[in-house]
Amino acid sequence: MSAVDMPADEGSRPSPRNGAAAVRSAGPKMTWVTLALMTTSSVASLRASPTMAVYGLACVFLYLLPALVFLLPTALVSAELASGWDGGVYNWVSQGLSKPLGFLAVWCQFAMTIFYYPSLLAYVASTIAYVVNPKLASNGVYTAIVIMVLYWSGVWVSSRGTNAVAGLASMGLIIGTLIPGLLLVVLGFVFLGQGNGSAAPMNVHHLFPAWTGLASLVLIVNNFLSYSGMEMNAVHVSSLRNPSKEFPRSMFLAMGLVLLIFILPALAISWVVPSDQLSLTAGVMQAFDAFFQYFHISWLTPVIAVGLVAASLGGMLTWLAGPSRGLLLISRQEGYLPPFLQRLNSHGVQQNILVTQGVVTTLIALLYALIPDVSSAYWIFSVITTQVYLIVYLLMFAAAIRLRRTQPDHPRGYRAPALEVLCVVGLVASAAAMVIGFVPSSQFGGSSVWSYIGIVGGGLLLLGVVIPFALLTASKPSWRQTDPDGAPEAGS
Repeated sequence: MSAVDMPADEGSRPSPRNGAAAVRSAGPKMTWVTLALMTTSSVASLRASPTMAVYGLACVFLYLLPALVFLLPTALVSAELASGWDGGVYNWVSQGLSKPLGFLAVWCQFAMTIFYYPSLLAYVASTIAYVVNPKLASNGVYTAIVIMVLYWSGVWVSSRGTNAVAGLASMGLIIGTLIPGLLLVVLGFVFLGQGNGSAAPMNVHHLFPAWTGLASLVLIVNNFLSYSGMEMNAVHVSSLRNPSKEFPRSMFLAMGLVLLIFILPALAISWVVPSDQLSLTAGVMQAFDAFFQYFHISWLTPVIAVGLVAASLGGMLTWLAGPSRGLLLISRQEGYLPPFLQRLNSHGVQQNILVTQGVVTTLIALLYALIPDVSSAYWIFSVITTQVYLIVYLLMFAAAIRLRRTQPDHPRGYRAPALEVLCVVGLVASAAAMVIGFVPSSQFGGSSVWSYIGIVGGGLLLLGVVIPFALLTASKPSWRQTDPDGAPEAGS
């Protein structure tokens, strides 16, 4: 998720009872270009650009590698699963492996947002700081306050069941990604065209990151989360007129667009902001501020900041409703969550889940006030988010291999070529990314390696093992709360 910002329309994922089957029965067909644009809007974002801009020209390699070994396998494998089985990742893993592992997958989709929100809102806080006072961008107390205020405001808005959320989120690709990204790249080319030197070397000797040990490749882990979300739009594969030919074509176009949106702005940032001065949270605004000052158009800084903030908040509001809603539906059908967490308010919103999640998010936000370097805190939370989400993909690839072997004749609207090879590549890449995630990046300098490993490992163990195991152990048949159609009863 990309950290990419997480997918803007995640909240509209089909429920387990109306997933791929509903898509297959829907009348209107879509073109492969439309699907490519939908996928691009779900994945692409500027938020991860500063993370890769640190590497200058080598960011091209660091984006291309995970695209080949993770993005492509995820897209093609999830397309086969979505075209054959309803219910998204929960049903895929349940059918291929087991129901408890299916719950683990849907839990991890939800749990990763616990660390995603603080890192996203830290980016928002640093962006707002460039309108008020740029020095605040590195202030942990300020960042913690903004995270808490914005998150709880989002909970309040989401609990009202407002339709304004969808409108705000749908504009995210345009006002928060395409326009700012295009402007950043254009200003960068003009800046270089006027004879200014690049802050980062742009020659063949810097095509690959300098090898200083595993730490030199750690930032690549963040790109796995940047590419997450490709599996979401796989549910639309059966809406194509000729899925076997058009879906791969659509995914390759989406990959090209996503790579352009990721790579070019990252390069533009590296041209104007030296890597040793680059903030992982405020890097986008640092670049805009530098360009605007150079071109004497500083009045545009707050305009760009508002667009970036609006897009990020729109994505957050949609994700507040999305993963938690999916967890709610599965839990009411199978009894995985206590009745207290399954209750809906008068607007039919899972308010108790949001509030409980908010308490944890608040505690995490306070860490920003305790960790001196905001960029370090941002990176740690981004890595934990990625680690938890990678569990979903490990389970998905394993389930896909087993389903192809145990149910080879099950109807599929699309069959991925060399599926087992794709799954093995995806499994190895995901596992490698998880291992590398425990290695501190060069951003941490003299910080304690063991403290970093303890925080990341503790977050992964708690969210990815301890809590889901405890919920599965405590689950009771009496906790099931569904109507005859399997849908939760509003207001219960």
